[in-house]
Amino acid sequence: MSATAIPPFEGLGGWRYPRTQPSLPESHGTVSVPRRSTLWRKALAFAGPGYMVAVGYMDPGNWATDIAGGARFGYTLLSVVLISNIIAILLQSLAVKLGLATGRDLAQACRDHYSRPVSFVLWVLCEIAIAACDLAEVLGAAIALNLLFGIPLVWGVVLTAFDVLLILLLQNKGFRWLEAFVIALIGIIGVCFAAELAFAHPAIAEVVRGLVPTTQIVTNPAMLYIAIGILGATVMPHNLYLHSSIVQTRRVAPDEPSRREAIKFATIDSTLALLFAFFINAAILILAAATFHRTGFSNVADIGDAFHLLAPLLGTTAASTLFAVALLAAGQNSTITGTLAGQIVMEGFLDIRLPAWLRRLITRLIAIVPAVIVTAIYGERGVTSLLILSQVLLSLQLSFAVIPLIQFTGERRKMGPFTNGPVLQAVAWSVAAVIVGLNGWLLIGTFRGWMA
Repeated sequence: MSATAIPPFEGLGGWRYPRTQPSLPESHGTVSVPRRSTLWRKALAFAGPGYMVAVGYMDPGNWATDIAGGARFGYTLLSVVLISNIIAILLQSLAVKLGLATGRDLAQACRDHYSRPVSFVLWVLCEIAIAACDLAEVLGAAIALNLLFGIPLVWGVVLTAFDVLLILLLQNKGFRWLEAFVIALIGIIGVCFAAELAFAHPAIAEVVRGLVPTTQIVTNPAMLYIAIGILGATVMPHNLYLHSSIVQTRRVAPDEPSRREAIKFATIDSTLALLFAFFINAAILILAAATFHRTGFSNVADIGDAFHLLAPLLGTTAASTLFAVALLAAGQNSTITGTLAGQIVMEGFLDIRLPAWLRRLITRLIAIVPAVIVTAIYGERGVTSLLILSQVLLSLQLSFAVIPLIQFTGERRKMGPFTNGPVLQAVAWSVAAVIVGLNGWLLIGTFRGWMA
């Protein structure tokens, strides 16, 4: 059997249309998995997709919301970062299960389940979410290039288009090369923020207290707005589409034991990767709280202002440099995975057949064109507000990805022996209800603000 012909688990049905082609066909089933080996070797074979997904949880959109939250409210919103990360771990595990059990990514599953009009609406909403996400990632990389090398923001945005060539180069060498590049950049981000925390000397007792939720988060409208922005920045809707696809790069046999083992190791991979992403997100908020909130700079929300204030407040120029280097690594990483997600969504919903370079160029332009326009109109000072707004838009779209995912993984006709158990399904629907409720609260508050 060829690497690209691995079927979904035998006997699974319940779809309106049969599966046409595998997700990311040029990479599908290209990473071998040892059948008889030690647990460590098997775990290593499945390691990688989780870290590519974790990139979306530490992108520049997170930076804007985490900096704003830490500077304005100290350590209080750390609990939101923690809860968001727990939700992300749960939802990404469902995406893993959907992809490995059915042989469909989430976009293909939506196309094969819903009517064409419903599927089209979901595709449009998803493209809007990806555009909002890519806007944050592209602007973040452009800001980093501006801070480090003085490159104008508009030209920095244009330079990010070259990641299409990087993806093609690495993926032609093998999907493992792409994963290795992403993991290397994640390592750079981790080292930078470990050093930043060492410079900042945060109050450990206050950090621990910040991990416990308070009612103030819901009752304070300004805090709630930032909290929902953190939720939107942490739980990325496009990551659910991405993860359900890239776990299928592993060459897994179609029998139940092999699929069950693959789901277990892929879930471990994503959980460990997302715990690392939690460290990064928490570190950004802690750094802002310890540096800006503590010294009275509570209005700092602009990434550029944060860059310029870190050095004098922490007493070392290395603080600002490391901050910008980490931002550049996060922005570049996120544009790579965002482009892949755009390709997966376009292929999955529309079932199109285009050359790989053309698909990636189209998905890249969807982000580049709005980013150039926004940067040219608003300039540097308006970029951070747009970053935070983009994360709120992502949070508003999240329900339209989460509800289908929970629905599909809870249907026995579609999932067979891999169907969510009653407890897991109840927890998942509770998470969906919280997401819908918070978003509704945000919309009501925003509407009242407009009417006032």
